Formats: sequence, structure tokens, C-alpha cells
Amino acid sequence: MYEIYHNPHCSKSREALTLLRENAITPVVVEYMKDPIAKSQIIELLRKLSLDPRDLLRKSEREYKTLGLGDKSLSDDYLLNAMVGHPKLIERPIIVKGDKAVIGRPAKEILNLMK
Repeated sequence: MYEIYHNPHCSKSREALTLLRENAITPVVVEYMKDPIAKSQIIELLRKLSLDPRDLLRKSEREYKTLGLGDKSLSDDYLLNAMVGHPKLIERPIIVKGDKAVIGRPAKEILNLMK
């Protein structure tokens, strides 16, 4: 089973969803902007992605700058709380299959999960 953490307003996210469907995969779609994900879910995604919280942040978002998230002294817990409070900060799309996940940027990264 596949899951996609999806923002329908994001072209890369739409592209990833299309790629999955073109490969006969009907994923569970998690629209995290409508139904924000819990801190524990973000931690689980990070584990599956093998990333640190800072690596999952969208640095181009206005909230990244206004919250001062570029400050290297901020704790992982602080960054996680920022993502919970401002889900727009979470890099997208995230595609999960079992115990593995990838960020679908570029969309061809998703092919690594299909192997």
C-alpha cells in the first residue's frame, strides 16, 4: 500500500500523484494541509525518509523566514512543532510504501519505491 502526503495546490505533488496513478497505484491520499499531521507522524515520516527535521523544511516558505528557522541553534523539537503549527513548511510530496519513504522531488524519485 502506498500513501502520498499531498498538497493539491502544489504542481510537484500533483505530478507525483499522476505518476503513481499512471503506474496503476492508487495511493491513500493524505491532504495534510486540510488535516494536519501530528508530531508523532512527522517523526515517523522522518524515520522512513532517513532525514533530520531540518531536512524536511521548505526553506522558501515565508513562515521559514518569519519564524527564524534558519537558526542552526534551534532544537529538533522546536522545528517539529513549527511543522505541526505550519504544515506548509513540510517538504512535499512525501510518498510512503511500508517502512520506506521518499520526497517526490523530482517525481522520478518515486520510482525508487516501486522497485
